[in-house]
Amino acid sequence: MTLARREKPAPVAHSSGGVAVTCHRLIHIYPTATGDVVALSGVDLDIAAGEMLALVGPSGSGKSTLVAILGGLMQPSAGRVYVGDHELSRLSTKGLAALRGGTVGTVLQGAERNLLPYLSLSRNVWLAQRPAARLAGRRLDPPEALLDLVGLAGAGARRVGELSPGQRQRAALAQGLAAGPGLLLVDEPTSQLDASGRDEVIAALTTVNAERGTTVVVVTHDDKVGARLGRAVTIRDGRVGAEGRNGRDFAVVAGDGTLQLPPETFAAFPAGTLFEVDHTDQSITLRASTNPSSPAVNDGARASDGPDPTA
Repeated sequence: MTLARREKPAPVAHSSGGVAVTCHRLIHIYPTATGDVVALSGVDLDIAAGEMLALVGPSGSGKSTLVAILGGLMQPSAGRVYVGDHELSRLSTKGLAALRGGTVGTVLQGAERNLLPYLSLSRNVWLAQRPAARLAGRRLDPPEALLDLVGLAGAGARRVGELSPGQRQRAALAQGLAAGPGLLLVDEPTSQLDASGRDEVIAALTTVNAERGTTVVVVTHDDKVGARLGRAVTIRDGRVGAEGRNGRDFAVVAGDGTLQLPPETFAAFPAGTLFEVDHTDQSITLRASTNPSSPAVNDGARASDGPDPTA
């Protein structure tokens, strides 16, 4: 396995509508009756203004916790997080409420959790706009324009029960966009949709990003969704893992110096595998140890039992 030095990807030009996000050594611990649970363990992450990013990983990996912190819904146990010019730990309760009412829009998992079934779609969006509408000088799009943006033109008078699952999810996106946020956080928007509904939601998110410049962060367990958003960051055991960009996988050097490899690596080289390391100025080569005295891993299988990773 050879890791050649690569130049950082050239920055992408984005509209000024989005805000940047930076997480530095982010930690979050949930106290429970049986002991503390570490949901996030030193997350370092940079998201450019106007970027589309997928947070990919299995249930319980820390994705939703990270998004809740970015949205100002909970405070981390340690570390710093910046959304635009705001360091969230320095904001008061009122400041966090203002952030959620304007700068950040959050779409919860399950479209119905975001929408009131007894109101029309236009009234749902209008109701979400009310806090931001009270701010002096704030101009907001009419609800019908936001519904049009997500592919629901002419549907403003309809109610949630009249919509298909994909349409309901897009209506939830319009509600999340109600206050014109620079950052849109979307939790598992395609988990209960068929392929057609999934494609409609991804198309709507892409349109929002392209036309408004909104920074879009999507939580998903679906690798296919991650691949279509351009950049996918894997979250495993509360840590940022490997990264995918435009269909290519990259290993990531974390802030603590550890090397985060693509998740498929773990199937061939389980935890405890020893690697010999050779490195030059331009590359690093990892070779699974062939030393017979290497410690056994995974019920007696030795590190040398796996396939040869040398590229």
